Amino acid sequence: MVGRGELTDRAWATIEPLLPRRGRRGGQWQDHRQVINGILWKVRTGAPWRDLPERYGPWQTCADRLYRWRREGLWDRLLTQAQTTSDAVGEVVWEVSIDSSTARAHQHASGARRRRSQADEKKGSVTPATRGSDIAAEG
Repeated sequence: MVGRGELTDRAWATIEPLLPRRGRRGGQWQDHRQVINGILWKVRTGAPWRDLPERYGPWQTCADRLYRWRREGLWDRLLTQAQTTSDAVGEVVWEVSIDSSTARAHQHASGARRRRSQADEKKGSVTPATRGSDIAAEG
């Protein structure tokens, strides 16, 4: 039985051929599926690595595999393969929704000075007055 947020058998069958072969010179790797489920648990919960449940193996193994595979570009290849395969059979709907009702500005852009400061007036600043400052000065 697959736990919440873990790889299903179908998902595992899709990505397993893309993963590095098990075993290397220093010893056997931990089971890839178990480690990936541990990584998914960490990403889903946002908990610290040290809180990783024991069923996923040592937290250091999961963290190391995540970082190594990221450096090697494996996660990008897995995502590309999953998107390509799903798109080919029509499982992906590519929709773009744009909402332009919110425009964010820098905090200092909240308003410009309406008239020159006293220091600018005393020293005869060459900085031009902002638009609307003539109206504000007269009013």
